[in-house]
Amino acid sequence: MPAYLPIQQIQKGSGLVISAIADSLTRGVESVTDTLTAPFSDPVIRLGVTGLSRAGKTVFITALVANLMDRGRMPQLVAAANGAIRTAYLQPQPDDTVARFAYEAHLARLTSAEPSWPEGTRRVSELRLSLRVQPTGLLGSVSGPRTIHLDIVDYPGEWLLDLGLMDKSYAQWSQETLSRLETRDEAESYLSLVGATDASDELSEPVATSLAAAFTAYLKAAQGAGYSDLTPGRFLLPGDLEGSPVLTFAPLPKPDQVGRKSLWRECERRFDSYKRNVVQPFFRDHFAKIDRQAVLVDVLGAIHAGPRAVEDLRQTMTDILAAFRPGRNAWLTRLLGGRRVDRILFAATKADHLHHSQHPALTGITEALLREAKDRADFAGAKTAAMSIAALRTTVEETIDHAGGPLDVVRGRLLTTGKQAAFYPGALPSDPSHLLSPAREGAKAWLDADYEVMNFAPARLTLKSGDGPPHIRLDKAAQFLIGDRL
Repeated sequence: MPAYLPIQQIQKGSGLVISAIADSLTRGVESVTDTLTAPFSDPVIRLGVTGLSRAGKTVFITALVANLMDRGRMPQLVAAANGAIRTAYLQPQPDDTVARFAYEAHLARLTSAEPSWPEGTRRVSELRLSLRVQPTGLLGSVSGPRTIHLDIVDYPGEWLLDLGLMDKSYAQWSQETLSRLETRDEAESYLSLVGATDASDELSEPVATSLAAAFTAYLKAAQGAGYSDLTPGRFLLPGDLEGSPVLTFAPLPKPDQVGRKSLWRECERRFDSYKRNVVQPFFRDHFAKIDRQAVLVDVLGAIHAGPRAVEDLRQTMTDILAAFRPGRNAWLTRLLGGRRVDRILFAATKADHLHHSQHPALTGITEALLREAKDRADFAGAKTAAMSIAALRTTVEETIDHAGGPLDVVRGRLLTTGKQAAFYPGALPSDPSHLLSPAREGAKAWLDADYEVMNFAPARLTLKSGDGPPHIRLDKAAQFLIGDRL
């Protein structure tokens, strides 16, 4: 038991076909251009960072950049440890049409006298970090330093999940979604509204708006309950699309008669428009250009939410990995033109909420949880790894006396009160099947254990010159993601 110890199917219409052909031609031109210019330009690594909400994407990017600029805490990044990285500096990003990742503002919040967590990812953003690297070995003895650009692309994991919509019709998506909602208390209000709605009636915008709002409310509630299958992703992060018809539809049971001007038919049209005008441009403009990928996963949060959330996370991560296996998706294969992500890191975040003695168990659970997804990526030729990390360490470790014996805990500043507290989240099983089996079987709760999470605030930092913010295995993550290119 936890102990709290206070210390004080793509549509076959001509539009999509023509668009797919145009995308393929564009990617071919870009590929030829890259091949011709590569020998005369500085190498670029395009690193994508994604994950579902609250997985820690913003903090991961901020801490990674800070620790690449001040590398005193990066011994497992070989190029940092051996001095090959001479300096690192920020430069204007190459794409002027994408928002810049607000690195300076995020770092200021994490390192202020009263540190606080920065706002989470709500749109695509980008940052360029340039590294001056001295080649090692024989090449290094005859050449000077070279510049390698690291372009980091931050984007919401929910948008990546939308790839699964591309091969589905509106009828198929509605049937699957409604079937899933029937098992969730969070969907009670929406299902009640659907039950009172006749989808064969003529379209009424107020009715469509009410349905979309109620479905969005369900998605937010499901997110709060620890579920991960939150599509369409833009319903949660609409940006400048908020209130537009492309986001004003919802899953409905298909009526026996579907009129041309019916509510059902218009929702179907808007669903297809969402795929064509929202999902496809995201993959074309951003995802198709990524070389390396970090997928951040809040495994501890899912375990705390219970077996159903764990199983939902497992299935969701399998769906996400479909994006990294383009051979399984004809539309995506045409779009990428043979290009694919060649390294994918699955990182279980918030490892600082556990004593280091439990980190192997967390990594083992993450590997098992993502086994199906990971095997698919491996089959596609991508090199993958799973590890437990904390991009910003917020706790210290202690062993205390409790109930007549030693107990390994972590101590940190509580987010709600600002007071210091020691925390023991419960013992994670060394055999992941003890969690995954009841999750697959649909258990409602853990039978023989209880797991908790604590929300810690960022710790107040005193950094010496040359050191970035404290972390757990961020250097090991960086070595896997970019070390071979340095």
